[in-house]
Amino acid sequence: MTDTTASDIPRGNWVDRWLPEAARPYARLARFDRPIGTWLLLFPCWWSLALAIENWSDIKGVLWLFILFGLGAKIMRGAGCCMNDIADRDFDGSVARTKDRPIPSGLISVKQAVIFMGFLSALGLTILLQFNWFAVALGAASLILVAIYPFTKRFTFWPQFVLGLTFNWGALLGWAVVRGYIQLPAISLYIAGIFWTLGYDTIYALQDKEDDALIGIKSTALALSGNVKLWLYLFYTATVILMGVSGWLIALSWPFYIGLALTTMHGVWQVWDLKIDNPHDCLAKFKSNRLFSWLFLGGIVLGQIV
Repeated sequence: MTDTTASDIPRGNWVDRWLPEAARPYARLARFDRPIGTWLLLFPCWWSLALAIENWSDIKGVLWLFILFGLGAKIMRGAGCCMNDIADRDFDGSVARTKDRPIPSGLISVKQAVIFMGFLSALGLTILLQFNWFAVALGAASLILVAIYPFTKRFTFWPQFVLGLTFNWGALLGWAVVRGYIQLPAISLYIAGIFWTLGYDTIYALQDKEDDALIGIKSTALALSGNVKLWLYLFYTATVILMGVSGWLIALSWPFYIGLALTTMHGVWQVWDLKIDNPHDCLAKFKSNRLFSWLFLGGIVLGQIV
């Protein structure tokens, strides 16, 4: 059974049971034992692939693309977490939820984290090189955002916007891998993803609003605290409208709109039922975006093949 405390480091899970002691801090640094971040990075890629693919009879080819993006998301999520924790090491040591992470707790040095990040990035590049050169260049361009994001919370109350630009890059990349260029449906999906991230990461940031205010970390949870639920409704409304535009632009069939309706209902439930002063509920709602994502993906796939 996994032990959960104020710390966001799970104890007693597969990392403790199966990995050698020396490997455990690296697995935790890369968040390998906390998959929700990987899912949130992966789903815009899968949505975009599902929208862009025209030949669904090539099952092996479709599955191979989905697997490659799955592996890439897992690896690059780990590299991004290394970058984030290196940049935030001083702040993380002052926040109850993050003080036990491998770098602030002293289990991994900054030098070791940089080397591990380089190793993961090299693996990610190996996967990226399986695609066309336009996609390779587009994927490489995302590293600019990856490098910028960890520092934005120091000077803007909207780091979640930059996270949205970063985490949803796959909405452009997936389309580019299949089609070899970018078109309007991918752009609409990308903007939808940015609004989605503004929603779910504001919910996530509500967990730390008191500590963040004390140590000078900025977030939308603080900036919008007076009307946070109203803003969340606006973010999720913009998300599902632009998701719908993406499907409409490629003339998806009726099951897509059923999936979109279910996705919308889930978004409304998240905000309506959210207990903004309860960190455990905020985390639960944040994690529920995996179901939100599956509902939309299911709508796209059925809208393509029915």
